[in-house]
Amino acid sequence: MGATTTPTPDEFETEVRTFFDGVPALLDRCDGSRTDRARAYRAALFDAGLAGIGYPLKYGGRGLGEEYQAVFRQVATPLQPPEESTFGIGVGMALPTILEYGSDELKARLLPSGLRGEEIWCQLYSEPGAGSDLAGLTCKAERDGDEWIITGQKLWTSGAQHADLGILIARTDPDAPKHAGITMFVLPMNQPSVEVRPLVQMTGVAEFNEVFMDEARCPADWIVGEVNHGWRLATALLAHERTSLGKGQMTKHTERSKAGRFPIPFEGLLDRADWAGRRDHPVIRQQLAQAYIGEKIIPWLAARQQHPSLGKLWRTIQGRLAADTAHELGGGVAIAWEEDDTEADYFAYHVLNCRGMSLGGGTDEVQKNTLGERVLGLPREPGPDKNTPFRDLLRN
Repeated sequence: MGATTTPTPDEFETEVRTFFDGVPALLDRCDGSRTDRARAYRAALFDAGLAGIGYPLKYGGRGLGEEYQAVFRQVATPLQPPEESTFGIGVGMALPTILEYGSDELKARLLPSGLRGEEIWCQLYSEPGAGSDLAGLTCKAERDGDEWIITGQKLWTSGAQHADLGILIARTDPDAPKHAGITMFVLPMNQPSVEVRPLVQMTGVAEFNEVFMDEARCPADWIVGEVNHGWRLATALLAHERTSLGKGQMTKHTERSKAGRFPIPFEGLLDRADWAGRRDHPVIRQQLAQAYIGEKIIPWLAARQQHPSLGKLWRTIQGRLAADTAHELGGGVAIAWEEDDTEADYFAYHVLNCRGMSLGGGTDEVQKNTLGERVLGLPREPGPDKNTPFRDLLRN
């Protein structure tokens, strides 16, 4: 671990920069898979005392405030290796929720190992009949002695094929109203009763999975918060997710990664405009100017600490704008390209993939409803009586 004394912000910035100076050599020494490289990077980050800047010391953090976290983000954002995204769900969503709502025993068990990259997480939320209406979930959990037995199906689960643990919400009381009777669990993924099936998208990549649980087992005390009071925690995790998506790092324009939910960087669009010989075209110049402005707004929104839905929504708008510009520049190769043309393949992937940015972490429509109701104070959308038992509600 790094030093436990409190450095000045300038000293801390030097500490962070020194660590990242050594990251390329660290990754070069790692000959394993992407997951192995990700674990090696995360372990080094933890051992340097930089894996959980705001976490208490007893969980492997530094116990430092937002000023230091901002310093870390400013330095680390352009320098973090793409392998860090392996831990996005754990570090960005599950662990902050457990830190806030988990029992002392659960925090001691899960936070240090999660921050160090010893366990990869997935998020088990959406279902075939419960996407935007997440509270309509039907995955059930029943207590059986020292365990919970969980049965149901989850959908659009990123990284489930690599995950050791899943943060899961399930219905524990169907006689309670829809938003009640839900409990949050930590589910061990490596058990025979959990089946993960990949879902291949139109990009040709299987980023998502469907997960089937047929009487999967979960320790009785591996619940986050209280039984039947999980909806508040579920929305808290979604807020962490949207904050993470809104503040997430942009990829470098030199990286040609076919993964994740990142807008095409502006510099990459400039390269594409030069390739097409259209940088001076008046319409293209206007689109490039909009893409530049949009990219600049992303970190400004993150710095304002506004409602998490706003940053997430803007990032998806920027993703579509950048992809549409790349499509305009690509011409014929935007829809038909040679398989060995990695440059065209990269842009075509993002043209197809950008639509998913408007879905993951809650659709654009959900974000707008949330902002309208919780920020602007507009009336809620009409729906059934909130006190109606879940089992009596009409469902698809």
